[in-house]
Amino acid sequence: MALLAEEIVEEWLNRQGYFTIRGIKIGVQEIDLLAIRFLGDKTDCRHIEVQASINPVSYVTGVSKAIQKNSGSAPNSAKKRSEEELEDCVQEWIEKKFHKDSKQKARHMLVPHGKWKYELVVNKIKHSDEIDVIIKHGINIIFLSEIISNLEKGEAPIEGASGSDFVDLVLLKNSIVKGS
Repeated sequence: MALLAEEIVEEWLNRQGYFTIRGIKIGVQEIDLLAIRFLGDKTDCRHIEVQASINPVSYVTGVSKAIQKNSGSAPNSAKKRSEEELEDCVQEWIEKKFHKDSKQKARHMLVPHGKWKYELVVNKIKHSDEIDVIIKHGINIIFLSEIISNLEKGEAPIEGASGSDFVDLVLLKNSIVKGS
């Protein structure tokens, strides 16, 4: 599901005039999407991670290493987290996903002096309080339903890019007239 969601997000970005790179491998880590758009003398730079669960059973962020060590919790434990635990898990996740040196170097290689925005695309979430903490740390949240709605409206300056056929297939349900 994640790769399909990434393709939808990439098409959405392309239709808005962004050049994109998807699935950048950095050792065992990956950057889901980097998007760059030139606006006159400014460059709009976005680092986007995608979590597109259909039926979420746990948190977006894993359990931090400190909590795993102290409590014996599994890395993806669905156990309810305290505010302090949630803060710790979100901080570690943001560091891993956006601020790690290797990821900063990859972004710097593309746009040496760019000011990158960090974003997370989600479909459904289990714990809204987790999303609030992620936002508090400067990560913009975009719901996949908003992206699909935007694609349905077809108001982007570019009509389609490499993912057009897939997006057309996703949006097919809206073009079928009942009873035809």
